[in-house]
Amino acid sequence: MPTKNFKASALSFAALLCLLSTAQACDECSEAEDDTPPAKAEASAPRRNQLGLVQVQGAAPTSLPTHIPTTLEGIKRADIERSINATDAEDALKYLPSLLVRKRYIGDYNHAVLSTRASGTGNSARSLVFADGIQLSNLLGNGATFTPRWGLVTPEEIERVDVLYGPFSAAYSGNAVGAVVDYQTRMPKAFEAHVRLNLAKQPNDLYGKKRDFDVQQLSASIGDRSGALSWWLNVNQLHSIGQPLTFPTKLVSAGAAPGSGAISVTGAVLDKNRSNVPWYLIGTGTEYDTTQNHAKLKLAYDISSSLRASYVLGTWGNASDGSSRSYLRDGSGNVVDNRYGGDVSQAVLIDGKRYTLAASDFTRSRDDLGHSMQALSLKSRTGGAFDYELAASTYDYGTDLSRAYAPTTKAQAEAGRITDQNGTGWTTLSAKGVYRLDQHSLDFGLSQENYELSTLVNATNDWRNGGVAAFTSRFGGKTSTDALFVQDAIQLGRDWQSVLGLRAEHWTARDGLTESAYTGTADRGVCSISTQRCALVHPERSANYLSPKAALSHQLSEDWVIKASTGRAIRFPTVSELYQGGVNAAGQAINNNPELKPERSWTSELSAEWAQGAGAKASSLRVTLFREDSRDALYSQLNVASNANTVQNVRQIRTHGVEVSYNTAGGWTEQLLKGLSLLGSVTFADSRILANDGYVALPGDTLGKQQPRVPRWRATLLASWQALPDLALSLGARYSGPQFSTLDNSDPNGFAYQAASKYFTTDLRAQWKLNKQFMLSAGVDNLNNYQFWNFHPYPQRTWHAEIRFDL
Repeated sequence: MPTKNFKASALSFAALLCLLSTAQACDECSEAEDDTPPAKAEASAPRRNQLGLVQVQGAAPTSLPTHIPTTLEGIKRADIERSINATDAEDALKYLPSLLVRKRYIGDYNHAVLSTRASGTGNSARSLVFADGIQLSNLLGNGATFTPRWGLVTPEEIERVDVLYGPFSAAYSGNAVGAVVDYQTRMPKAFEAHVRLNLAKQPNDLYGKKRDFDVQQLSASIGDRSGALSWWLNVNQLHSIGQPLTFPTKLVSAGAAPGSGAISVTGAVLDKNRSNVPWYLIGTGTEYDTTQNHAKLKLAYDISSSLRASYVLGTWGNASDGSSRSYLRDGSGNVVDNRYGGDVSQAVLIDGKRYTLAASDFTRSRDDLGHSMQALSLKSRTGGAFDYELAASTYDYGTDLSRAYAPTTKAQAEAGRITDQNGTGWTTLSAKGVYRLDQHSLDFGLSQENYELSTLVNATNDWRNGGVAAFTSRFGGKTSTDALFVQDAIQLGRDWQSVLGLRAEHWTARDGLTESAYTGTADRGVCSISTQRCALVHPERSANYLSPKAALSHQLSEDWVIKASTGRAIRFPTVSELYQGGVNAAGQAINNNPELKPERSWTSELSAEWAQGAGAKASSLRVTLFREDSRDALYSQLNVASNANTVQNVRQIRTHGVEVSYNTAGGWTEQLLKGLSLLGSVTFADSRILANDGYVALPGDTLGKQQPRVPRWRATLLASWQALPDLALSLGARYSGPQFSTLDNSDPNGFAYQAASKYFTTDLRAQWKLNKQFMLSAGVDNLNNYQFWNFHPYPQRTWHAEIRFDL
């Protein structure tokens, strides 16, 4: 686990406690207990919306700062249950403005990246996800394999989800440049028990191959409150079989003369790749058969009416088999793959041209993961002059073994490699306080984050069950960030309010090591014949940065407020970006860059918000102009020196756009159809690369191009209708315009493997409450069966059926 600087953290906590001990009571600063989510603050009339700077309060203490200086959206538990076919926690975000989670199948554990206004689905480190203030974001890396730990939150325990857009709060690191997602989960007020069974079926038809893929999910929860102690225990098991995600291919132009020894085959599918170059798809890969087990214990003890201690223990296990299938058949109808002739390669004839089926064409894998999370917090909520929060959390890759099929010769036809990440994980420590006096509400705090990556790759003679054999590679290192922030919300007369904030950060990267096997016959720089390894030991680095934040709002009328926000965000390089990769025989780093600069972004937005009504009859409209200017953005592109793709700094990317969000549960919708509510949004974003010293193929080929996986247009709509007191119906729709996956936009064909396409999907859900104990739900995702891609194919039409028992 990451090294913990307990001495520094203890001093930080002691400093805050000293400040707390000087508290003086403020009789005019009390806050009434309210279950209203901050997202669409349903305050009692008159509705002032806190001058556009939402004040966070509620029965479940949130980890968000007490005043939010910018756009805030959210959704409550009742709306999730009624309107969304939610099998995973990330489904709760499905219809919120400008958000997309790249969920390839139900239970996707290693590619479900959150995309925001100016960040695509390859930038996992440009957003933050929390559950009850516990960090779920995996900031060990940036990309598809470093996704938030969504599996540690189950949909049925969610009380509400709050989303803070942009890096405008000083309480968060620069990873909040896209958005901050905070799940607030339930704690029981009396004895309760729940059981939920969810079944899903996806009839899939891709490249003329028809198959069904099924999911079974069983979840059980029990909890109680006795005096000051409340507890909650949830166990969940998911068995999911996903559609194929990868496809071995052969470019038509790579075909050779027939020669001898090749087998004539049929079944290859002729199509065009993302660059519109003809190729054959010869099979499938990465068909995950996944079983996930989750258990979570939450304890809360109310030391007093305003002070709560909480403890959370979560475990998550994943066992998956990734299989592959060949489309190819010989003259007798037998399956032909790379081992057709008993070797690890096979020559075939496709339409009269010769191709070789390599060992890498038909991949197989087996993952065995067992992770754990723990968190301890102490939260004060008096509503008086001072409130505070002390928190610590840890996430541990206890077991993390990934086996892959990688044969080399006929004698080693079952050979492979084993990747072991035991010892990887992170810890967080924080102390926050709020001081309220007259026209000021001062948030402040100290925090420390530690990340450690440890990855060892070895060969094995038996990829399924064998032990380790020859060394292949090793990489890892540590990063840590110590931060201090202060943020003051100031009432400026009757109709004006401002928020000023500053975040100071000290970042270090240390113990970086990158090693690869070396088969040379002479010592060469960092490559040694005695150890048969090439090893790069990276020097320690450190940096200090300040990130100012500011917001100003003006109440134009009873219903209208206008506000402006601006803030700087520093997104430090992750351990993976710095050190993950290899070393070639020339001693050059491959796929990693220990000298990376941090991303530096300035983001600003101007919003006009209208709000009318309260409670179940509330309506709101928001129009937001936004702009983000990022310097030294981190992307993988061609490194001319090593002729390999390496993470590099892209000098400047600029995004500007407009976002419109509308939400109503009364007014004209009530007149149109009693019980009807609407939630919708439209986003336009123009995101361009303005300066880049690297290039993909030719110098300057990325300049003026669209940022990968940031579409110009996005839209969502969710219509919910309470048809009867016990029957709710909903219809959802989501749209995303054309986009690219490459920095030079050389992939105009979005509807192809490895491409990113536009999409338009519709969803249905019906919820029928039979009685106080039983509830039935049924629905369908992607009702119109739109076939779309984000490198991998997304699920096609998927049917859901759910039964829930509540006691």
